[in-house]
Amino acid sequence: MEKDASVNVKGGALAPCSTEPMTGYFRDGHCNTCAQDQGSHTVCAVMTDEFLAFSKYVGNDLSTPRPEFGFAGLKAGDSWCLCAGRFLQAADEGCAPKVKLSATHIKALDIVPLHILEQHASDPATD
Repeated sequence: MEKDASVNVKGGALAPCSTEPMTGYFRDGHCNTCAQDQGSHTVCAVMTDEFLAFSKYVGNDLSTPRPEFGFAGLKAGDSWCLCAGRFLQAADEGCAPKVKLSATHIKALDIVPLHILEQHASDPATD
């Protein structure tokens, strides 16, 4: 699998999203992607209790530990490379998490318009 170029939605170098917990399609701490990443795990999202409850409700439980997969479960405040489609769905439902723009891959723009990501930026002045 060849990674796409590590570029963020602002055109700069893709910043790390999280190594605690380790995230990313490649589990490299970045929201890198490739042609095989059908879920487009490209949005660096900061989890909230509201979003985690929404995600569980729609069938993707991110908060329950799954030790068999080495997954401790996410909690509010954790950063995670989220599927762009799930982020857009949450935004449409009014419960989107915050986004680290500098750590969100440019490929997220294939699914989520930039203005929506910017509306949810964790720090618009620096991201």
